[in-house]
Amino acid sequence: MSTAGAPVQDTRSDKIVSACIYTALGLFCLAVLYPLVYVVSASVSNTKKVAAGEVWLWPVGFTLDAYKAVFDYKSIVSGFGNSVYYAVVGAVVATVLTLLAAYPLSRKGLPGKGLIMAAFVFTMMFSGGLIPTYLVVDKLGLLNTRWAIILPAALAVWNVIITRTYLMVTIPEELVEAGKVDGCSDFGFFWRIVLPLSKPIIAVNLLFYAVGQWNSFFNALIYLTNEHLFPLQVILRQILIQSKIDPSQMPDTSKLIQLKELQQQLKYSLIVIGMIPPLLVYPFVQKHFVKGAMIGSLKG
Repeated sequence: MSTAGAPVQDTRSDKIVSACIYTALGLFCLAVLYPLVYVVSASVSNTKKVAAGEVWLWPVGFTLDAYKAVFDYKSIVSGFGNSVYYAVVGAVVATVLTLLAAYPLSRKGLPGKGLIMAAFVFTMMFSGGLIPTYLVVDKLGLLNTRWAIILPAALAVWNVIITRTYLMVTIPEELVEAGKVDGCSDFGFFWRIVLPLSKPIIAVNLLFYAVGQWNSFFNALIYLTNEHLFPLQVILRQILIQSKIDPSQMPDTSKLIQLKELQQQLKYSLIVIGMIPPLLVYPFVQKHFVKGAMIGSLKG
């Protein structure tokens, strides 16, 4: 009797390996999801219940006091708007520069390609340092401007390498030659052929740069003194600092304990406010993100 087409039965060892893999993945998912759920639950739970350790998974004594305390700060709205601006504009500028750098490096006929690539990689291992970078930003007249946040972080060499590899795999030299035969210029080929075929890697770059800008606060601390330009992360940091309590200034012990509990809950609410936008954006670019990252990491 022919056994062609019959389903292959898993051996005992296969089942054990599969069980181990599923168990490991389940534990990993639990390790990632539980802190997120706990932080959200703690941010809307009663401060006394959180301090007593009674919150394990779901909210206990639902309250929005921490969020009300956060949004009492008028600068929270401007900080949120600034962070959105830095993330969107910074991601677009950085992605454009990354594509313009990666595409020529992906082509075999570029003169001095190896030397240029070596110069890029060199900057990954060595940098001028904080003070020289600050002096450059100062001399360019960028201090206390939005460009002081966008331009210094406008290009990541690692993203250039991933994008270059993606273009090497996706855009073969034969396609370039065919474009030249049809009379297409280099810029025309890049605009009409390369960009439409590079949607996955563009999504990867946009996500990487946007999340990096959203989470960044150090550059704002260095280059900005105008509070109207502060991103959300700096505003949240200020709220935490301003909510610190000096016990020597609080003779009433019960009031001190209450403020300490609220301060602890403020941390959870601030974490939730800071992480919501990236979590909302990621599902829309997930399909392109996975494809672009996988293809871009195939070879160097």
